[in-house]
Amino acid sequence: MVGPRYPRSPSSEEPSSPGPRLSGATRRSALGLLLGAPLLSACAGVQQSLSQFSNPFSSSSPPAQPAGPPQQASTAGTGGVKVAVILPLSAAGNAGLAAQSMRNAAEMALAEFQNPNIQLLIKDDNGSPQGAQAGAQQAVDEGAEIILGPLFAQSVPAVAQVARTRGIPVMAFSTDSSIAGRGVYLLSFLPESDVNRIVEYSASVGKRSVAVLVPDNAYGNVVEAAVKAAVPRRGGRIVAFEKYGADRAAPARTVAQQLGSADALFIADDGDAVVAVADAMTAAGANLRNIQLLGTGLWDNPRVYASSSLQGGLYAAPDPAGFRAFSGRYRTKYGAEPIRTATLAYDAVALVAALARTQGTTRFSSDVLTNPSGFAGIDGLFRFRADGTNERGLAVMKVTTGGGVAVAGSPKSFGA
Repeated sequence: MVGPRYPRSPSSEEPSSPGPRLSGATRRSALGLLLGAPLLSACAGVQQSLSQFSNPFSSSSPPAQPAGPPQQASTAGTGGVKVAVILPLSAAGNAGLAAQSMRNAAEMALAEFQNPNIQLLIKDDNGSPQGAQAGAQQAVDEGAEIILGPLFAQSVPAVAQVARTRGIPVMAFSTDSSIAGRGVYLLSFLPESDVNRIVEYSASVGKRSVAVLVPDNAYGNVVEAAVKAAVPRRGGRIVAFEKYGADRAAPARTVAQQLGSADALFIADDGDAVVAVADAMTAAGANLRNIQLLGTGLWDNPRVYASSSLQGGLYAAPDPAGFRAFSGRYRTKYGAEPIRTATLAYDAVALVAALARTQGTTRFSSDVLTNPSGFAGIDGLFRFRADGTNERGLAVMKVTTGGGVAVAGSPKSFGA
């Protein structure tokens, strides 16, 4: 089962250490490691939407603008276990801002974990595969036992090449599942988890005949594969399936004509796009109030909440309480809002700190990292699969004019 999380403010006292180390089959079947993340009540302030900063595949490639001069390598912490952190700190535009927020979150995790025996070796990859590879090489030469990052999908293979020569794992932040595997684990928000959770929930409440609309892009391709596997696995059937590009009207008409045999309509897109698809469905004669609307975590967007057509729609996403608590602590420490995916960097550092404390010389082995019980993070449960992808324990949220409201909480443990 998953280890406890401690409801204490890090400003007054740090979280207690995880429980005693277990070994062998006992460890694999029963151990859920504490990440050192306090569980606080929701803090005041505006919750940033998941889609605003974690649109899958937005981190697949660096921005087109030229990067600034690379930042000097630095360290944080004084522990004996060296951990590389590779981020595009000098990349142009939002990428550089995101990287700085993730760096802050990583250092915040280090400060909040009680006496961690780790030292972060922070490297700037300049937003390029060459920079990422150079940073990884420098880090492993300095004794890094695990690499956290990089962010961009195209930089991950370059880092993995270096890591594999030394037999050390990589925990990357990209959302591109195709780069996972062989010691490369993705700690990110993957669309597959969203799809599996919302399909599972809708089937549990009797919604098993599903019509599907997805964008004709990389994200849509991943969602297509996931939904076509998840629906029949839960005893359902897909009664209509269409992809759309710039022209949403024709696919919407096709699906609208078949909507009479469906009890749920799954639309996988974010913000303006979801609203536009819903409007196209209405224009095609569909009555969206007579069908259960389903979506992914990208629905966590003010445009979705403001749409009259999408009210009552359900989507899978992390429980927002964890991020609100994290944001409050981050604002106190840095005087600014974190990006939504800053929690990934926090969880990565807290996880390696917990493993360094409890798992001895096997701390970053594949057996430990793929513990089926998983780990408890800011955004709820997560676990790594053997293929390097991850599974998250997500809540089911309902669209209301006031924002997302949980109708089913995050699971407390993973099934088999």
